[in-house]
Amino acid sequence: MLNFLEWVLPLILIILVTLPLIKVFRGKASVKSAKIRLTTHITGFFTIIVLVFVVQLFVRQTVFGAEGDVVDLMTGTIAQGLGFLSAALATGMSALGAGVAVAASAPAAIGAFSENEKNFGKSLIFVALGEGVAIYGLLISILIINKL
Repeated sequence: MLNFLEWVLPLILIILVTLPLIKVFRGKASVKSAKIRLTTHITGFFTIIVLVFVVQLFVRQTVFGAEGDVVDLMTGTIAQGLGFLSAALATGMSALGAGVAVAASAPAAIGAFSENEKNFGKSLIFVALGEGVAIYGLLISILIINKL
């Protein structure tokens, strides 16, 4: 069961990271202010990631096992963690690429279909090829996780 600090601290960190971008999302920031806020957001995000890694390296939580010996709660290795990270990146980046591909090909397919109804099959193939990139990324991440 998580204690109060384990619930509140991540929420505070998320709020602090997203706080600089609120005016940008509402459209009330100038271009210069938006660049500064975006830089602050990116710097804060990577600072929090580094702090989490540092805290995880120096703080080890232990519990007592059934026989009274100390059992480490940190199971797995750095290689396993990097494997999970690579699987997440494979899925995320392929989905991002598929979104870009579909965002470019779907409006063109709709335009081609509206001009000539015979172009539906040809244009649908290009949209499906863009979605295939996401499926391939998901497949690669499943293969990575199976190796772990």
